[in-house]
Amino acid sequence: MNKVNIKEKFQMFDQFWCPKILGELNGNQVKIFKAKGEFTWHQHENEDEFFLVIQGQLKIKLKEREIVLNEGEFFIVPKGTLHLPYADNEAHVLLFEPKQVVNTGDVVSEKTVENLEWL
Repeated sequence: MNKVNIKEKFQMFDQFWCPKILGELNGNQVKIFKAKGEFTWHQHENEDEFFLVIQGQLKIKLKEREIVLNEGEFFIVPKGTLHLPYADNEAHVLLFEPKQVVNTGDVVSEKTVENLEWL
């Protein structure tokens, strides 16, 4: 068991919307990703999704409103909720979710990542 420096882990990759796994506990994974531009509208039927902004700003469009997350803020997208994450400028985000979750949920697109890399 080793400690993890999240800032150092973000320096190890440049791709946007490509989650990386940092750890696993109780059937859940701690993941990070870099965001810039729009992701894709999607939902996770059976899983909640936890977004914590480490750097920058992430916005999450929902059908009825928009959530704006600044550094140090988090939001939990409830299961079954259609959402669209996006960032006007580069943002660094930590995710906490069950390990079976596919990043694009019920949608398959060019942004779908099925075999996540461990950092």
